[in-house]
Amino acid sequence: MHLLKYLQAQGLGSRKQCQVLIKDAAVLINGQLCTDARMEIEPSNVSSLQIDEVNLPPVPLPYFYILLNKPADYETSHKPQFYPSVFSILPEPLRHLNMQAVGRLDADTTGVLILTNDGQFNHRCTSPKHKLPKIYRVSLKHAADESLCMKLQQGVLLHDDNETVQAEKAELTDSHTLLLTITSGKYHQVKRMVAAAGNRVVALHRSAFGPWQAEDLPVGGWRFFQPDFDKLQHAQY
Repeated sequence: MHLLKYLQAQGLGSRKQCQVLIKDAAVLINGQLCTDARMEIEPSNVSSLQIDEVNLPPVPLPYFYILLNKPADYETSHKPQFYPSVFSILPEPLRHLNMQAVGRLDADTTGVLILTNDGQFNHRCTSPKHKLPKIYRVSLKHAADESLCMKLQQGVLLHDDNETVQAEKAELTDSHTLLLTITSGKYHQVKRMVAAAGNRVVALHRSAFGPWQAEDLPVGGWRFFQPDFDKLQHAQY
């Protein structure tokens, strides 16, 4: 890949803007000054990228995968209405690259969120036929006992829906905290399931999405990762 195309793929601007960066001797890759727009770049060999003396995280190409520990009060949308977009958490120029969230989290829901430009990966993770498990830590308004878990595992009828939805697993860690594993992805599903079972969600945290967790990241923290597709295929909880 030519240097010019590489810089564009990093979200550093238009062809003309990237040409200016090269002409102004503003580009260092792996500590080497790059002044030839046609210089061949192997993306997998790039360990450091510096633009105008600012270190930027090199974006893996052609596909990248971002694990984000989503904070509360961020919308999973490129066009948020009431809160900032989760994409605004990412640094410049990464936030301007074409990417989508793998599934969505409500603005008030925290935890694991994956962002990617790989449409096939996105579909594989969210398609109902693959039944990728998601684990949620649910804070309940009312004290609960094992009867709540039994209802959720046996299946509940969601409001304005015509079929029952079952939890893969439901376990209380205390009277007000529920660990819920689901494999489908309906709108507001966890909140609606808990309501249908006779309780109410007051806080919601996704602790795992398939084989991925974000507990090693601070709230609002993120990192690139490379999916293990064999592990994804056999993800079970």
